[in-house]
Amino acid sequence: MPTATPLPRVLLTGFDPFGDTGHSSLPLNPSWMAVKALRSKRIGGHLVVAAQLPTVFQDSIAQLVRLLALHKPALVICVGQAGGRGAISLERVAINVNDARIPDNLGGQPVDTPVVADGPAAYFSSLPIKAMLQALQEAGVAAEVSQTAGTFVCNHVFYALMHALATRRGLKRTRGGFVHVPYLPEQGAPSLPLEEIVRGLRLAVAAALATKHDITKGAGAVS
Repeated sequence: MPTATPLPRVLLTGFDPFGDTGHSSLPLNPSWMAVKALRSKRIGGHLVVAAQLPTVFQDSIAQLVRLLALHKPALVICVGQAGGRGAISLERVAINVNDARIPDNLGGQPVDTPVVADGPAAYFSSLPIKAMLQALQEAGVAAEVSQTAGTFVCNHVFYALMHALATRRGLKRTRGGFVHVPYLPEQGAPSLPLEEIVRGLRLAVAAALATKHDITKGAGAVS
C-alpha cells in the first residue's frame, strides 16, 4: 500500500512558568497551557506540533533551533506571557538586544547584549499580522498589534526565530513570528480565560495559513 504523505506542520511554542506569575501562587504560564491545548490538532490542512521552551536566555534558542531542524515547519508561532496586557498581542518587530529587568529561570540577567552578535538591528514578523488581527476581532476575541516584544526571553526567542528563518538552509520559505497572551484570571487583571486564548491562537494560525499576502489595516500606536 502507498504510504500516506505526512501533513505539513505548524510549530507552536510556549514557555515554562517564570518569575512573573501575577497574583497566583501556582507556577502558571498561559502561553504553554494554550499551546499545549492545540497539540496534534489539524488546522488548515496542517498538523500542529507543540513544544515548551525554557525561560532561559540561550537555552531557549538552542531548543528552538533543534525544533526547527526536526520538524521543518511551514509556519512557526512562538507564544509568550505578557502580564498587564488585556488582549492577544500580535508582535510586529523583534530587536537585537537583551536587557533583562529580572533574572531568567537559571539566574541569567544579560543587560545591553545582542541576541545575535553582528546581526541586524531588528527583524519584522513574517506573519500576516493584520489579517490575523482582523480574524480575531471579527470573532470577538480581544486582539491588538504590538510594537514591542520587550527585551526579555520573549524578544530573545522572537529575534532568534526570525534570524534562523532568514539565514538557515531549508527555512527560507517558512513564515514565523511571535504572539503574547495575557494573564489567566487567577493570575490577576487584565486577563483572558484559557479557553479564549486557545480559541484566539487557533483562529490566528488559521488566518496565517490562509493568507499569503497581508492586508492593509490600521493598527498602529501613538505612543
